[in-house]
Amino acid sequence: MLENSNILITGGTGSFGHTFVPMTLQKYNPSRLVIYSRDEMKQWEMAKLYQDDKRVRFFIGDVRDKERLSRALDDIDFVVHAAATKIVPTAEYNPFECVKTNIHGAMNLIDAAIDKKVKRVVALSTDKASNPVNLYGATKLASDKLFIAGNNYAGANNTRFGVVRYGNVLGSRGSIIPFFMNLAESSEEIPITDIRMTRFMITLEQGVDLVWKAFDEMAGGEIFVKKIPSMKVTEIAEAIAPGLPHKIIGIRPGEKVHEQMIGFEDSDHTYEFTDYYKILPSIGKWGGDAPNTKGGKKVNKDFVYTSDSNKDWMKVDQLRDWIKKNKDKIGKI
Repeated sequence: MLENSNILITGGTGSFGHTFVPMTLQKYNPSRLVIYSRDEMKQWEMAKLYQDDKRVRFFIGDVRDKERLSRALDDIDFVVHAAATKIVPTAEYNPFECVKTNIHGAMNLIDAAIDKKVKRVVALSTDKASNPVNLYGATKLASDKLFIAGNNYAGANNTRFGVVRYGNVLGSRGSIIPFFMNLAESSEEIPITDIRMTRFMITLEQGVDLVWKAFDEMAGGEIFVKKIPSMKVTEIAEAIAPGLPHKIIGIRPGEKVHEQMIGFEDSDHTYEFTDYYKILPSIGKWGGDAPNTKGGKKVNKDFVYTSDSNKDWMKVDQLRDWIKKNKDKIGKI
């Protein structure tokens, strides 16, 4: 579907963009891949990686600016929406800014994509959007709802919107792994917010693969949820800093003990596939009564997908092996 197409990614200089761009260029050879973001320095640094590739373009702009978005979407076929304010404490202390980017930005993109007759839009979501307890999660839940409802606004031009949802990205900038790695070199102890805490673990490559799957399969309004392993935060610390004592510091504002990607409220609309789940829209049937459910099995009515009740767990040695293989890029993108 993506071969020889024109693709735009919002927030494209972030961790996801740095993985999505090279993987997509190699696999699908698009005619044009546009990096849309507001930080000129990050664009300048990223542009040096693709200075000889005429397929890659850079466009300074903010998702809060609908007119700029509209200009950027000229002749674009597919959009990945990765732009977001996503650090939980930052969102708690700067709620107006978080709402402007995560909710108003989603509204702007939906309107502009419909007006420009974009074929498909896939928005990146987060585990924190399921039963949210913090502002970041609440804004991403609102964003998910907006993208699902966007299919109803598209009308006859066939623009379709879908969502992918996943948990903690291994080694991404600002995440727990580079944080613990820095402390392991300079501290005599590792801070742990709560010894019960668990997290889903996904690689950026798996996230990109899920976006590709959404583009291929979406009929409109689905939320794709990748099956991924869980890990205890204390075991993450042990994998990175073996033997270093832990100091319990308490849960940060807006932080969950366990992550949830599918709540029982969504179980009536959720289908299980080999390596992912698909939550169908409850407010519209743009692709029929059960779009793209072939090969899937409807989950039980009391089904939930949480990091503490997960059947798949990553072991300490597995995480150490991953860190060893990816050490050079951890925390840098």
